[in-house]
Amino acid sequence: MIRKRFLNGSFMLVASLVLLARPLPGQFLYVANFDGKNVSAYRINDSGGTLTRVPGSPFTAGNNPVAVAVHPTGKFVYVANNRSQNISAYSVGTDGALTPVPGSPFAAGKVPSALALDRAGNFAYVTNLVDGDVSVFAIGANGALTSIAGSPFRAGGGPFSVAIDPAGKFAYVANFNSDNLSAFGIDPSGALTPLSDSPFRAGKQPVSVAVDTTGKFVYAANFTDNSISAYSIGANGGLAPVPGSPFATGRRPIWIAIGSTGKFVYVANALANNVSVYRIGSDGALSSIQGSPFGAGSLPSSVAIDPVAGFAYVANAGDKLSAYHVASNGILTPIPGSPFGAGRQPISVAIARSPK
Repeated sequence: MIRKRFLNGSFMLVASLVLLARPLPGQFLYVANFDGKNVSAYRINDSGGTLTRVPGSPFTAGNNPVAVAVHPTGKFVYVANNRSQNISAYSVGTDGALTPVPGSPFAAGKVPSALALDRAGNFAYVTNLVDGDVSVFAIGANGALTSIAGSPFRAGGGPFSVAIDPAGKFAYVANFNSDNLSAFGIDPSGALTPLSDSPFRAGKQPVSVAVDTTGKFVYAANFTDNSISAYSIGANGGLAPVPGSPFATGRRPIWIAIGSTGKFVYVANALANNVSVYRIGSDGALSSIQGSPFGAGSLPSSVAIDPVAGFAYVANAGDKLSAYHVASNGILTPIPGSPFGAGRQPISVAIARSPK
């Protein structure tokens, strides 16, 4: 997701993602290091979830990389660089090493804070915090990015995070400064058209947004309210609050992720130093699972969940990565050896598999 780091009630950019299921050979973890100006790469041990650095890691990025995302094919990695205001794009080698794609880095707007790819891997969406808009890029066969016609598209105040529904029909943006979510229809070219009832009210300072794997629900973490706003998605992409929304979190929820089964929501609570886990009800309502919240490192900034592996990884500001086994009931158990060392201020996490 994005993304800023928040200390004592004010925010500094951070981003984010986490991972779930049984890893396959050639499975890799990528971490954007905000102060390190680089990306750490690790091979995931397929028997226990431990991490081994990829040769050549870390790989150079721009100034203050804040978000990392992986192409659905596993062939490309993209990093939003906050201060240099661009996107670094890489090809993924069979050993997990990263090589810049032709033309990288690609210009973004002012202070890019997050990026997301559609499930088909055709488009990349980047929120620009200061400009208040979303840049949209077509993804070429070689991983290069080309700005589409009409880009960037206006969002709300301080767009901090973006999520795309599984069908690639709708985009949702958390607007930190205007306390709402912008909702857009996506046409075949990737262009965004605001929905008629957009924006939709959220809590105070929504910082992260996610769509569940069924495309039925949207969840937004409200940083100042210490809550999650939950919505059902209508046929036209519009949002309606689910029963009981908003739901309480820990202190300063900064990132939200949804497991691949669509059963659980994971939230990194920055000032509580833990991760809350919730079960998703049939109506989209959230209930805390047994043992939640689960301890993390100092100032956890992001959570990501792998659709294949039984592991979860959390980026902590103390230059560490917390790693967990994920049970079928959503419970997190630390992996032996966790936490693992990262670069300076790891802020966003994503997974890839070796290209075929």
